[in-house]
Amino acid sequence: MPEVTEAYAPGTPCWVDLMAKDQQAALDFYRDLFGWQGQIGPPEFGGYTVCTLNGKPVAGVMTAMAPEGQPTPPTVWTTYISTSDADAAQQAITANGGTVMYPVMDVGTVGRMLVAADPTGAVFGVWQPVDFFGAHVVNEPGALTWNELHTGDVDAATAFYGSALGIDAGPMEGAEDYYALKVGGKPVGGMTRLSNDPPGTPAHWLTYFSVDDADSVVDALVKRGGTVLVPPFDMVAGRMAVLADPQGAVFAVIKAKPM
Repeated sequence: MPEVTEAYAPGTPCWVDLMAKDQQAALDFYRDLFGWQGQIGPPEFGGYTVCTLNGKPVAGVMTAMAPEGQPTPPTVWTTYISTSDADAAQQAITANGGTVMYPVMDVGTVGRMLVAADPTGAVFGVWQPVDFFGAHVVNEPGALTWNELHTGDVDAATAFYGSALGIDAGPMEGAEDYYALKVGGKPVGGMTRLSNDPPGTPAHWLTYFSVDDADSVVDALVKRGGTVLVPPFDMVAGRMAVLADPQGAVFAVIKAKPM
């Protein structure tokens, strides 16, 4: 199992979590689909659930709560980018044209976080680890394997993430009109143009989970009330599909080609 045993380099996607209107239904769905385990957490943490795969943290699930006077947020997966200093990251985000949606806050003793939107509108989180650094297993069936920015302005996104979070971007070799996001020269994610999405799709970060068989996972998802947005297809990195869970949260699954 590809285990992670130390903090992610700043600028690297390190965690994903789901805000769902029905937290227990989401936990049941992903348990059946990916084999995750997790119970609704203590009230002092808003019931937040750290889901595990074979005992290792892989993703979070929480109840979507509306700020006072605001509508309930949509059911979405959020990508969190690691930082060594959340306060400095917040300042850099605003200085480079981003919008802070939830300012820096302490999460018990596990870390510090904020949620922001980049200048093209894609929402993401930032995580400063203290006692918890993020996903403990990746690139394993049922675990996080890729994070991909869909943006309407590649140049603006490239400038923002480079200046604010230290993420470099450039064309990915062997993939037409696709960009690699790198930290220290190492690929940590991807970027694609929003024009490749259905008309009207807002800028967003797409979460990919590894699977051992994309077609069988799609069949299982449909039986459990999910929706197939893009049926399984073969591409340069493997066989993938884009899906939505029964509450509407969009994510991708991929059976990666052997390296």
